[in-house]
Amino acid sequence: MHCYEDLVNCLSCGIILIGLGHLVHHRKTQTSYGRHMVLSPPARTVPARLAWFLQEIPALLAPLLLMFTSHKPSITGKHLLLGTFCTHYFQRTFVYSLLTRGRPFPLGVMVAAGFFCTLNGFLQGHYLLHCAHFDEEWSADYRCKTGLVLFYVGMAINIHSDYILRNLRKPGEVSYKIPTGGLFEYVSGANYLGEIVEWFGFAVATWSLPALSFAVFSLSFIGPRAYYHHRCLRHSQNAEQSCHSTLILPCQTYPTLPYSISE
Repeated sequence: MHCYEDLVNCLSCGIILIGLGHLVHHRKTQTSYGRHMVLSPPARTVPARLAWFLQEIPALLAPLLLMFTSHKPSITGKHLLLGTFCTHYFQRTFVYSLLTRGRPFPLGVMVAAGFFCTLNGFLQGHYLLHCAHFDEEWSADYRCKTGLVLFYVGMAINIHSDYILRNLRKPGEVSYKIPTGGLFEYVSGANYLGEIVEWFGFAVATWSLPALSFAVFSLSFIGPRAYYHHRCLRHSQNAEQSCHSTLILPCQTYPTLPYSISE
């Protein structure tokens, strides 16, 4: 397949701008997500497990379809795509989604997330299979090695943190509790930290604009969630543990603001 370089660059820049726009918009406005989600009475919702499965699977199917229908794709790009991006979304689609105990999702949120996953899956897959030019020694390059280490360390942090969060609740419970153990002893958003490290590792390993755009987008969306989550814990009367942890990086401090956990 021909490399649509102009399309790749436009989509990558668009994703960066959307991410930064979201970051600016939610500097003072709390994003509607998880415990902070506000639903209007007629809003249609989808069970959490089904919602996660349906919104995540396009990011796995899009690059796989490109891979199986491509003529002479980049071998190095194929291995990077399978070993990183597809591995992440396989875990999110077939493991995380089936184990999560979260609240039902608004249908609109699920559709929007599914659309982005489809677009991003195509972008990352098309670039690595048809546009990237890796030499034969790329797998030995320090950037590739460093990026892969960051990716797998971040993925391990993310999976372990999700395990801790999931096991805070008994079957059927959807209330939020303060996590302890693992990196939650040091940061309040350990799961968010893991995913941010993961995608910046992916960007380093592939050394590409599309991967960097996704990393910036992820940081811009996850960052506000982590901030409000940390603020929520910090100012809860029962959140003594959170007073000894930071947001997603050690030694970060934030101004005291009146806030409390309602659940």
